[in-house]
Amino acid sequence: MNSAKATLFMPVENQVRELDSKLLLACIAAKRGFSSVIGSRREMHIHIASFPRGIYLAKSLPVRRNIIFKIMRKLGHGIVAWDEEALVHPQAETYYRKRVCPLGIKYASHLFAWGEDNALLWQQYPELPAGTPIHITGNPRSDLLRSDLRGFYEKDAEELRKKYGLFILVNTNFNHVNAFSPELNLFRLDSKPGEAPKFGRAAKGMSREYAEGLRDHKQAIYESFQEVIPKLEKAFPKYTIIVRPHPTENQEIYRDIASRCERVRVTNEGNVVPWILASQLVIHNGCTTGVEAYVLGVAAISYRPTVNDYYDLGFYRLPNLLSYQCFDFGELQTTVGGILSSKIGPPDGDERDTLIVQYLEALDGPLACERMVDVLEEMIEDESELSKPSFRDRLEGWSMSAVRTLIKRSKERLPDSHNRPEFQNHRYPEVSLEEIRVRLSRFQQVLGDSQKLKVEQISQQFFEISG
Repeated sequence: MNSAKATLFMPVENQVRELDSKLLLACIAAKRGFSSVIGSRREMHIHIASFPRGIYLAKSLPVRRNIIFKIMRKLGHGIVAWDEEALVHPQAETYYRKRVCPLGIKYASHLFAWGEDNALLWQQYPELPAGTPIHITGNPRSDLLRSDLRGFYEKDAEELRKKYGLFILVNTNFNHVNAFSPELNLFRLDSKPGEAPKFGRAAKGMSREYAEGLRDHKQAIYESFQEVIPKLEKAFPKYTIIVRPHPTENQEIYRDIASRCERVRVTNEGNVVPWILASQLVIHNGCTTGVEAYVLGVAAISYRPTVNDYYDLGFYRLPNLLSYQCFDFGELQTTVGGILSSKIGPPDGDERDTLIVQYLEALDGPLACERMVDVLEEMIEDESELSKPSFRDRLEGWSMSAVRTLIKRSKERLPDSHNRPEFQNHRYPEVSLEEIRVRLSRFQQVLGDSQKLKVEQISQQFFEISG
Protein backbone atom coordinates (compact mmCIF):
# COMPACT_ATOMS: atom_id res chain seq x y z
CA MET A 1 0.00 0.00 0.00
CA ASN A 2 1.18 3.53 -0.66
CA SER A 3 0.13 5.10 2.65
CA ALA A 4 0.20 4.37 6.37
CA LYS A 5 -3.20 2.74 6.01
CA ALA A 6 -4.98 2.54 2.65
CA THR A 7 -6.86 4.36 -0.07
CA LEU A 8 -10.62 3.73 -0.08
CA PHE A 9 -12.46 3.89 -3.39
CA MET A 10 -16.08 5.01 -2.98
CA PRO A 11 -18.12 4.81 -6.22
CA VAL A 12 -21.25 6.95 -6.55
CA GLU A 13 -23.97 5.92 -9.00
CA ASN A 14 -26.90 8.24 -8.17
CA GLN A 15 -25.35 11.43 -6.88
CA VAL A 16 -28.38 12.91 -5.10
CA ARG A 17 -28.86 9.69 -3.15
CA GLU A 18 -25.29 8.61 -2.36
CA LEU A 19 -22.78 11.47 -2.44
CA ASP A 20 -23.43 12.99 0.99
CA SER A 21 -23.24 9.63 2.75
CA LYS A 22 -19.96 8.78 1.00
CA LEU A 23 -18.54 12.17 2.03
CA LEU A 24 -19.50 11.43 5.63
CA LEU A 25 -17.77 8.04 5.41
CA ALA A 26 -14.67 9.70 3.92
CA CYS A 27 -14.68 12.24 6.75
CA ILE A 28 -14.80 9.49 9.39
CA ALA A 29 -12.15 7.45 7.54
CA ALA A 30 -9.78 10.45 7.33
CA LYS A 31 -9.79 10.67 11.13
CA ARG A 32 -8.43 7.11 11.18
CA GLY A 33 -5.67 7.75 8.63
CA PHE A 34 -7.37 6.57 5.42
CA SER A 35 -7.54 8.56 2.22
CA SER A 36 -10.68 8.25 0.07
CA VAL A 37 -11.31 8.68 -3.64
CA ILE A 38 -14.94 9.54 -4.47
CA GLY A 39 -16.47 9.87 -7.91
CA SER A 40 -18.75 8.48 -10.62
CA ARG A 41 -18.97 4.70 -10.39
CA ARG A 42 -18.86 4.22 -14.14
CA GLU A 43 -15.78 6.40 -14.56
CA MET A 44 -14.11 4.81 -11.53
CA HIS A 45 -14.49 1.40 -13.13
CA ILE A 46 -13.06 2.69 -16.40
CA HIS A 47 -10.04 4.29 -14.71
CA ILE A 48 -9.47 1.63 -12.05
CA ALA A 49 -6.12 0.53 -13.54
CA SER A 50 -4.72 4.05 -13.11
CA PHE A 51 -5.32 4.19 -9.35
CA PRO A 52 -2.97 2.95 -6.63
CA ARG A 53 -3.96 -0.24 -4.86
CA GLY A 54 -6.63 0.19 -2.23
CA ILE A 55 -9.96 -1.06 -0.93
CA TYR A 56 -12.99 -0.74 -3.19
CA LEU A 57 -16.31 -0.20 -1.37
CA ALA A 58 -18.85 -1.74 -3.73
CA LYS A 59 -22.38 -0.35 -3.47
CA SER A 60 -23.92 -3.53 -4.88
CA LEU A 61 -23.15 -7.02 -6.16
CA PRO A 62 -25.54 -7.38 -9.10
CA VAL A 63 -25.25 -9.68 -12.09
CA ARG A 64 -22.55 -8.69 -14.61
CA ARG A 65 -20.34 -7.13 -11.95
CA ASN A 66 -17.97 -10.11 -11.77
CA ILE A 67 -15.71 -8.91 -14.63
CA ILE A 68 -14.82 -5.57 -13.05
CA PHE A 69 -14.31 -7.27 -9.69
CA LYS A 70 -11.97 -9.79 -11.29
CA ILE A 71 -9.99 -6.91 -12.81
CA MET A 72 -9.77 -5.18 -9.43
CA ARG A 73 -8.48 -8.26 -7.68
CA LYS A 74 -5.91 -8.84 -10.44
CA LEU A 75 -4.70 -5.27 -9.84
CA GLY A 76 -4.40 -5.89 -6.11
CA HIS A 77 -7.47 -4.06 -4.81
CA GLY A 78 -9.41 -5.40 -1.86
CA ILE A 79 -13.21 -5.45 -2.22
CA VAL A 80 -15.90 -5.04 0.43
CA ALA A 81 -19.57 -4.59 -0.37
CA TRP A 82 -23.05 -3.62 0.70
CA ASP A 83 -26.25 -3.24 -1.30
CA GLU A 84 -27.85 0.21 -1.55
CA GLU A 85 -31.12 -1.47 -2.59
CA ALA A 86 -31.30 -4.07 0.20
CA LEU A 87 -33.31 -1.94 2.63
CA VAL A 88 -36.44 -2.15 0.47
CA HIS A 89 -36.09 -5.39 -1.45
CA PRO A 90 -38.26 -7.92 -3.31
CA GLN A 91 -38.88 -11.47 -2.17
CA ALA A 92 -35.65 -13.41 -1.62
CA GLU A 93 -35.74 -15.53 -4.78
CA THR A 94 -36.19 -12.48 -7.00
CA TYR A 95 -33.70 -10.44 -4.99
CA TYR A 96 -30.98 -13.05 -5.41
CA ARG A 97 -31.54 -13.36 -9.15
CA LYS A 98 -31.62 -9.62 -9.68
CA ARG A 99 -29.24 -8.15 -7.12
CA VAL A 100 -26.53 -10.73 -6.35
CA CYS A 101 -24.00 -12.15 -8.79
CA PRO A 102 -22.87 -15.66 -7.76
CA LEU A 103 -19.48 -15.01 -9.38
CA GLY A 104 -19.07 -11.42 -8.21
CA ILE A 105 -19.81 -12.13 -4.54
CA LYS A 106 -16.78 -14.44 -4.39
CA TYR A 107 -14.50 -11.41 -4.78
CA ALA A 108 -15.94 -9.56 -1.76
CA SER A 109 -13.97 -10.32 1.41
CA HIS A 110 -16.51 -8.63 3.73
CA LEU A 111 -20.21 -7.77 3.48
CA PHE A 112 -21.92 -4.89 5.29
CA ALA A 113 -25.62 -5.12 6.18
CA TRP A 114 -28.19 -2.37 6.81
CA GLY A 115 -29.63 -4.43 9.68
CA GLU A 116 -30.70 -7.90 10.76
CA ASP A 117 -33.09 -8.34 7.83
CA ASN A 118 -30.34 -7.59 5.31
CA ALA A 119 -27.86 -9.84 7.15
CA LEU A 120 -30.34 -12.73 7.06
CA LEU A 121 -30.84 -12.12 3.35
CA TRP A 122 -27.07 -12.40 2.79
CA GLN A 123 -26.78 -15.46 5.05
CA GLN A 124 -29.48 -17.40 3.21
CA TYR A 125 -28.02 -16.73 -0.24
CA PRO A 126 -27.27 -20.21 -1.63
CA GLU A 127 -24.05 -19.10 -3.37
CA LEU A 128 -22.55 -17.23 -0.42
CA PRO A 129 -18.92 -18.36 -0.10
CA ALA A 130 -18.32 -20.20 3.16
CA GLY A 131 -16.79 -18.06 5.85
CA THR A 132 -17.63 -14.68 4.31
CA PRO A 133 -17.94 -12.23 7.24
CA ILE A 134 -21.24 -10.33 7.39
CA HIS A 135 -21.10 -7.19 9.53
CA ILE A 136 -24.37 -5.63 10.74
CA THR A 137 -23.09 -2.06 10.70
CA GLY A 138 -25.98 -0.02 9.32
CA ASN A 139 -25.46 2.11 6.25
CA PRO A 140 -23.89 5.57 5.75
CA ARG A 141 -27.21 6.78 4.33
CA SER A 142 -29.00 5.94 7.59
CA ASP A 143 -26.40 7.96 9.52
CA LEU A 144 -27.75 11.07 7.77
CA LEU A 145 -31.14 10.46 9.45
CA ARG A 146 -29.84 10.46 13.02
CA SER A 147 -30.76 13.33 15.31
CA ASP A 148 -27.11 13.98 16.19
CA LEU A 149 -26.26 14.54 12.50
CA ARG A 150 -29.44 16.31 11.46
CA GLY A 151 -27.73 19.68 11.81
CA PHE A 152 -25.86 18.92 8.57
CA TYR A 153 -29.06 19.62 6.63
CA GLU A 154 -30.42 22.53 8.71
CA LYS A 155 -29.21 25.17 6.26
CA ASP A 156 -30.50 23.25 3.22
CA ALA A 157 -33.90 22.68 4.83
CA GLU A 158 -34.23 26.33 5.84
CA GLU A 159 -33.43 27.47 2.31
CA LEU A 160 -36.13 25.15 0.95
CA ARG A 161 -38.70 26.57 3.40
CA LYS A 162 -37.81 30.11 2.33
CA LYS A 163 -38.03 29.22 -1.36
CA TYR A 164 -41.20 27.13 -1.37
CA GLY A 165 -43.02 28.06 1.84
CA LEU A 166 -45.32 25.38 3.21
CA PHE A 167 -45.24 22.32 0.97
CA ILE A 168 -46.37 18.71 0.66
CA LEU A 169 -43.67 16.41 -0.71
CA VAL A 170 -44.78 13.77 -3.23
CA ASN A 171 -42.04 11.22 -3.88
CA THR A 172 -42.52 8.99 -6.91
CA ASN A 173 -40.72 5.73 -7.65
CA PHE A 174 -42.05 4.64 -11.02
CA ASN A 175 -38.72 4.06 -12.72
CA HIS A 176 -39.90 0.54 -13.59
CA VAL A 177 -42.55 1.94 -15.96
CA ASN A 178 -41.42 5.56 -16.46
CA ALA A 179 -37.66 5.28 -16.72
CA PHE A 180 -35.32 8.03 -17.91
CA SER A 181 -34.90 5.99 -21.11
CA PRO A 182 -37.43 3.40 -22.38
CA GLU A 183 -34.88 0.57 -22.40
CA LEU A 184 -34.51 0.97 -18.62
CA ASN A 185 -38.16 0.00 -17.96
CA LEU A 186 -39.29 -3.48 -17.01
CA PHE A 187 -40.32 -4.04 -20.62
CA ARG A 188 -39.14 -2.42 -23.83
CA LEU A 189 -41.58 -0.57 -26.07
CA ASP A 190 -40.10 -1.68 -29.40
CA SER A 191 -41.57 -5.19 -29.58
CA LYS A 192 -43.32 -6.15 -32.82
CA PRO A 193 -47.13 -6.56 -32.89
CA GLY A 194 -48.14 -9.97 -31.59
CA GLU A 195 -44.70 -10.51 -30.07
CA ALA A 196 -44.21 -10.89 -26.33
CA PRO A 197 -42.65 -7.68 -24.94
CA LYS A 198 -38.89 -7.91 -24.51
CA PHE A 199 -37.37 -7.47 -21.09
CA GLY A 200 -35.98 -4.05 -20.32
CA ARG A 201 -33.00 -3.53 -18.05
CA ALA A 202 -35.16 -3.26 -14.88
CA ALA A 203 -36.47 -6.81 -15.41
CA LYS A 204 -33.05 -8.47 -15.50
CA GLY A 205 -33.11 -11.36 -13.03
CA MET A 206 -36.91 -11.44 -12.73
CA SER A 207 -39.19 -14.18 -13.99
CA ARG A 208 -41.56 -13.01 -16.70
CA GLU A 209 -44.54 -13.64 -14.42
CA TYR A 210 -43.04 -11.54 -11.64
CA ALA A 211 -42.02 -8.72 -14.00
CA GLU A 212 -45.40 -8.60 -15.74
CA GLY A 213 -47.26 -8.47 -12.42
CA LEU A 214 -44.98 -5.74 -11.11
CA ARG A 215 -45.33 -3.75 -14.32
CA ASP A 216 -49.13 -3.89 -14.23
CA HIS A 217 -49.21 -2.92 -10.56
CA LYS A 218 -46.73 -0.05 -10.88
CA GLN A 219 -48.41 1.25 -14.05
CA ALA A 220 -51.79 1.45 -12.31
CA ILE A 221 -50.32 3.35 -9.34
CA TYR A 222 -48.30 5.58 -11.67
CA GLU A 223 -51.50 6.62 -13.44
CA SER A 224 -53.21 7.25 -10.09
CA PHE A 225 -50.37 9.53 -8.97
CA GLN A 226 -50.74 11.55 -12.16
CA GLU A 227 -54.37 12.13 -11.19
CA VAL A 228 -53.75 12.82 -7.50
CA ILE A 229 -51.13 15.56 -7.91
CA PRO A 230 -53.54 18.22 -9.29
CA LYS A 231 -56.23 17.03 -6.87
CA LEU A 232 -53.90 17.72 -3.95
CA GLU A 233 -53.20 21.21 -5.25
CA LYS A 234 -56.91 22.00 -5.41
CA ALA A 235 -57.72 20.40 -2.05
CA PHE A 236 -54.98 22.27 -0.17
CA PRO A 237 -54.68 25.75 -1.72
CA LYS A 238 -52.33 27.10 0.97
CA TYR A 239 -49.63 24.55 0.16
CA THR A 240 -47.20 24.02 -2.68
CA ILE A 241 -46.97 20.47 -4.04
CA ILE A 242 -43.37 19.40 -4.60
CA VAL A 243 -43.04 16.37 -6.86
CA ARG A 244 -39.70 14.63 -6.47
CA PRO A 245 -39.25 11.82 -9.03
CA HIS A 246 -37.00 8.82 -8.50
CA PRO A 247 -33.41 9.60 -9.61
CA THR A 248 -33.77 7.43 -12.74
CA GLU A 249 -37.32 8.43 -13.67
CA ASN A 250 -38.36 10.45 -16.70
CA GLN A 251 -39.64 13.77 -15.34
CA GLU A 252 -41.50 14.86 -18.48
CA ILE A 253 -44.99 13.71 -17.41
CA TYR A 254 -44.68 15.51 -14.06
CA ARG A 255 -43.47 18.70 -15.71
CA ASP A 256 -46.46 18.52 -18.04
CA ILE A 257 -48.78 18.24 -15.02
CA ALA A 258 -47.00 21.15 -13.31
CA SER A 259 -47.43 23.32 -16.42
CA ARG A 260 -51.20 23.01 -15.98
CA CYS A 261 -51.12 23.81 -12.26
CA GLU A 262 -50.24 26.91 -10.26
CA ARG A 263 -48.48 25.47 -7.24
CA VAL A 264 -46.92 22.20 -8.43
CA ARG A 265 -43.13 22.12 -8.72
CA VAL A 266 -40.97 19.26 -10.02
CA THR A 267 -37.39 18.82 -8.87
CA ASN A 268 -34.81 16.16 -8.15
CA GLU A 269 -32.30 18.61 -6.69
CA GLY A 270 -30.00 17.49 -3.87
CA ASN A 271 -30.39 14.78 -1.27
CA VAL A 272 -33.96 13.99 -0.24
CA VAL A 273 -33.34 14.36 3.52
CA PRO A 274 -33.58 18.19 3.72
CA TRP A 275 -36.68 18.06 1.52
CA ILE A 276 -38.34 15.68 3.97
CA LEU A 277 -37.31 17.82 6.93
CA ALA A 278 -38.64 20.99 5.28
CA SER A 279 -41.96 19.43 4.23
CA GLN A 280 -45.23 19.27 6.14
CA LEU A 281 -45.66 15.63 5.18
CA VAL A 282 -44.57 13.03 2.62
CA ILE A 283 -46.76 11.08 0.19
CA HIS A 284 -45.33 8.01 -1.55
CA ASN A 285 -46.11 4.43 -2.54
CA GLY A 286 -43.60 1.83 -1.41
CA CYS A 287 -40.72 4.32 -1.53
CA THR A 288 -37.60 4.34 0.64
CA THR A 289 -38.47 7.93 1.54
CA GLY A 290 -41.27 6.48 3.69
CA VAL A 291 -38.59 4.81 5.81
CA GLU A 292 -36.47 7.95 5.91
CA ALA A 293 -39.45 10.08 6.94
CA TYR A 294 -40.28 7.66 9.77
CA VAL A 295 -36.76 7.88 11.22
CA LEU A 296 -36.76 11.67 10.81
CA GLY A 297 -40.08 11.96 12.65
CA VAL A 298 -41.98 13.40 9.66
CA ALA A 299 -45.46 12.12 8.83
CA ALA A 300 -45.61 9.93 5.72
CA ILE A 301 -48.55 8.47 3.85
CA SER A 302 -48.42 5.50 1.50
CA TYR A 303 -51.10 6.16 -1.12
CA ARG A 304 -52.38 2.76 -2.30
CA PRO A 305 -55.27 3.32 -4.72
CA THR A 306 -54.43 -0.01 -6.37
CA VAL A 307 -53.63 -2.90 -4.04
CA ASN A 308 -51.55 -5.99 -4.69
CA ASP A 309 -50.29 -7.29 -1.37
CA TYR A 310 -47.85 -9.68 -3.04
CA TYR A 311 -45.81 -6.64 -4.06
CA ASP A 312 -47.08 -4.07 -1.53
CA LEU A 313 -46.30 -6.20 1.52
CA GLY A 314 -43.57 -8.27 -0.12
CA PHE A 315 -41.33 -5.93 -2.10
CA TYR A 316 -42.52 -2.68 -0.46
CA ARG A 317 -43.41 -3.95 2.99
CA LEU A 318 -41.14 -1.73 5.08
CA PRO A 319 -42.04 1.77 3.77
CA ASN A 320 -45.73 0.90 3.55
CA LEU A 321 -45.97 -0.41 7.12
CA LEU A 322 -44.00 2.54 8.55
CA SER A 323 -46.47 4.99 6.95
CA TYR A 324 -50.16 5.77 7.22
CA GLN A 325 -51.94 3.90 4.43
CA CYS A 326 -54.71 5.50 2.35
CA PHE A 327 -56.61 3.59 -0.32
CA ASP A 328 -58.59 6.31 -2.11
CA PHE A 329 -58.44 10.06 -2.52
CA GLY A 330 -61.11 10.75 0.10
CA GLU A 331 -59.12 8.86 2.73
CA LEU A 332 -55.93 10.59 1.58
CA GLN A 333 -57.51 14.04 1.79
CA THR A 334 -58.79 13.38 5.31
CA THR A 335 -55.43 12.10 6.53
CA VAL A 336 -53.47 14.94 4.93
CA GLY A 337 -55.89 17.43 6.44
CA GLY A 338 -55.47 15.87 9.89
CA ILE A 339 -51.68 16.08 9.64
CA LEU A 340 -51.68 19.67 8.41
CA SER A 341 -54.00 20.71 11.24
CA SER A 342 -51.80 18.88 13.78
CA LYS A 343 -54.66 16.57 14.74
CA ILE A 344 -52.57 13.64 13.54
CA GLY A 345 -48.88 13.28 14.33
CA PRO A 346 -46.22 11.18 12.60
CA PRO A 347 -46.84 7.39 12.56
CA ASP A 348 -45.64 5.64 15.71
CA GLY A 349 -46.33 2.62 17.87
CA ASP A 350 -44.47 -0.40 19.24
CA GLU A 351 -44.99 -2.49 16.09
CA ARG A 352 -43.33 0.14 13.90
CA ASP A 353 -40.51 0.62 16.39
CA THR A 354 -39.87 -3.13 16.43
CA LEU A 355 -39.95 -3.25 12.64
CA ILE A 356 -37.43 -0.46 12.08
CA VAL A 357 -34.96 -2.07 14.50
CA GLN A 358 -35.04 -5.26 12.41
CA TYR A 359 -34.09 -3.34 9.28
CA LEU A 360 -31.82 -0.51 10.44
CA GLU A 361 -28.79 -0.83 12.68
CA ALA A 362 -26.85 2.10 14.18
CA LEU A 363 -29.73 4.48 14.78
CA ASP A 364 -27.93 5.25 18.04
CA GLY A 365 -24.50 4.52 19.47
CA PRO A 366 -21.50 4.54 17.08
CA LEU A 367 -22.29 5.70 13.56
CA ALA A 368 -22.61 3.11 10.78
CA CYS A 369 -19.62 4.83 9.16
CA GLU A 370 -17.55 4.31 12.33
CA ARG A 371 -18.50 0.63 12.47
CA MET A 372 -17.50 0.19 8.84
CA VAL A 373 -14.14 1.85 9.37
CA ASP A 374 -13.55 -0.50 12.32
CA VAL A 375 -13.83 -3.41 9.87
CA LEU A 376 -11.57 -1.70 7.33
CA GLU A 377 -8.91 -1.20 9.98
CA GLU A 378 -9.03 -4.90 10.80
CA MET A 379 -8.66 -5.67 7.10
CA ILE A 380 -5.42 -3.75 6.64
CA GLU A 381 -3.98 -5.34 9.75
CA ASP A 382 -4.49 -8.68 8.05
CA GLU A 383 -1.92 -8.33 5.30
CA SER A 384 -3.14 -11.49 3.54
CA GLU A 385 -6.32 -9.66 2.49
CA LEU A 386 -4.36 -6.98 0.65
CA SER A 387 -1.34 -8.90 -0.57
CA LYS A 388 0.62 -7.44 -3.47
CA PRO A 389 -0.28 -9.09 -6.80
CA SER A 390 2.28 -10.69 -9.05
CA PHE A 391 3.53 -8.86 -12.13
CA ARG A 392 1.62 -11.36 -14.28
CA ASP A 393 -1.65 -10.66 -12.46
CA ARG A 394 -1.16 -6.89 -12.73
CA LEU A 395 -0.44 -7.16 -16.43
CA GLU A 396 -3.52 -9.30 -16.96
CA GLY A 397 -5.62 -6.81 -14.94
CA TRP A 398 -4.36 -3.88 -17.00
CA SER A 399 -5.09 -5.73 -20.24
CA MET A 400 -8.59 -6.75 -19.16
CA SER A 401 -9.31 -3.18 -18.02
CA ALA A 402 -8.18 -1.73 -21.38
CA VAL A 403 -10.40 -4.13 -23.34
CA ARG A 404 -13.37 -3.49 -21.05
CA THR A 405 -12.94 0.28 -21.38
CA LEU A 406 -12.84 0.05 -25.16
CA ILE A 407 -16.07 -1.97 -25.18
CA LYS A 408 -17.81 0.39 -22.72
CA ARG A 409 -16.79 3.51 -24.67
CA SER A 410 -18.05 1.93 -27.88
CA LYS A 411 -21.38 0.84 -26.42
CA GLU A 412 -22.19 4.26 -24.93
CA ARG A 413 -22.52 5.61 -28.46
CA LEU A 414 -25.35 3.20 -29.31
CA PRO A 415 -28.80 4.86 -29.39
CA ASP A 416 -30.39 2.39 -26.96
CA SER A 417 -27.50 2.25 -24.50
CA HIS A 418 -28.25 3.02 -20.84
CA ASN A 419 -24.74 4.43 -20.63
CA ARG A 420 -25.34 7.32 -22.99
CA PRO A 421 -23.64 10.50 -21.71
CA GLU A 422 -26.94 12.31 -21.11
CA PHE A 423 -28.12 9.58 -18.72
CA GLN A 424 -24.78 9.41 -16.92
CA ASN A 425 -24.77 13.21 -16.55
CA HIS A 426 -28.31 13.00 -15.16
CA ARG A 427 -27.28 10.46 -12.52
CA TYR A 428 -23.96 12.11 -11.75
CA PRO A 429 -23.95 15.81 -12.70
CA GLU A 430 -20.77 17.81 -12.35
CA VAL A 431 -19.94 18.90 -8.81
CA SER A 432 -17.34 21.52 -7.92
CA LEU A 433 -14.36 21.20 -5.61
CA GLU A 434 -15.73 24.10 -3.55
CA GLU A 435 -19.05 22.31 -3.03
CA ILE A 436 -17.24 19.19 -1.84
CA ARG A 437 -15.16 21.25 0.59
CA VAL A 438 -18.21 23.09 1.94
CA ARG A 439 -20.11 19.86 2.60
CA LEU A 440 -17.13 18.20 4.27
CA SER A 441 -16.68 21.28 6.48
CA ARG A 442 -20.33 21.05 7.54
CA PHE A 443 -19.91 17.39 8.41
CA GLN A 444 -16.90 18.24 10.54
CA GLN A 445 -18.90 20.89 12.36
CA VAL A 446 -21.71 18.52 13.34
CA LEU A 447 -19.17 15.84 14.27
CA GLY A 448 -17.18 18.29 16.39
CA ASP A 449 -14.08 17.40 14.38
CA SER A 450 -11.40 20.10 14.17
CA GLN A 451 -9.00 18.10 12.01
CA LYS A 452 -7.95 19.89 8.84
CA LEU A 453 -8.88 17.80 5.80
CA LYS A 454 -6.97 17.80 2.55
CA VAL A 455 -9.38 17.82 -0.40
CA GLU A 456 -8.09 17.62 -3.95
CA GLN A 457 -9.80 17.27 -7.31
CA ILE A 458 -7.69 14.66 -9.09
CA SER A 459 -9.72 14.78 -12.34
CA GLN A 460 -13.05 16.13 -13.55
CA GLN A 461 -14.83 13.15 -11.98
CA PHE A 462 -12.80 12.33 -8.85
CA PHE A 463 -11.98 13.89 -5.50
CA GLU A 464 -9.43 12.67 -2.96
CA ILE A 465 -10.03 13.31 0.75
CA SER A 466 -7.44 12.70 3.44
CA GLY A 467 -6.38 13.91 6.88
